[in-house]
Amino acid sequence: MKEPDTRSATVRRIVGRRTVDGRVASVVTISRSYPTTADDLWDACTDPERIPRWFLPVTGDLRVGGRYRLEGNADGEILTCDPPRSFTATWEFGGATSWIEVAVIPEPGGRARVELAHIAHVDDHWEQYGPGAAGIGWDQALLGLGLHLDTGAAVDPAEFQEWATGPSGRAFVADAGNGWRDADVAGGTDAATAGARADRTVAFYAGV
Repeated sequence: MKEPDTRSATVRRIVGRRTVDGRVASVVTISRSYPTTADDLWDACTDPERIPRWFLPVTGDLRVGGRYRLEGNADGEILTCDPPRSFTATWEFGGATSWIEVAVIPEPGGRARVELAHIAHVDDHWEQYGPGAAGIGWDQALLGLGLHLDTGAAVDPAEFQEWATGPSGRAFVADAGNGWRDADVAGGTDAATAGARADRTVAFYAGV
């Protein structure tokens, strides 16, 4: 596997809150810019033939109102789709329902940015681990997307897992954890709390 481009200059992370179904929910937003067109980026994020090349195999009725399933992970309902700009869906995993909002944004110089917001009701898990619990997983997914866009080939899951658990992968997780800690503080969490839960999340992803 080609060494991933882990530089974070184009990555943006935001932590916020909104009310969903009368309850407070966290909004964890990550975006990353890629040297490709918006049309190509949209295709990579929505074509069921391309999604497994960088993320997970997907099956289901992939249209508004239909249900999808990501192999070994979440399933849910596709709520909206406005090609080639955005789509939204539920994210159902472990008996809990959250939501994702995905947008593709053209940028100057022939580039495009994908922005993903993951919205979940605040619970004990959030209080313990903070935004990095979901955020670092999306960091890794968007890194895989970059590998696919760079080479056009499928990312081998076993090779990516080997990289992720090695020195470079652990350094990437630590850097992402620090990014989510800073976003957590910017979102209003005190520095000590944000730092403690970022440390717990990085340790989990690092297998400590």
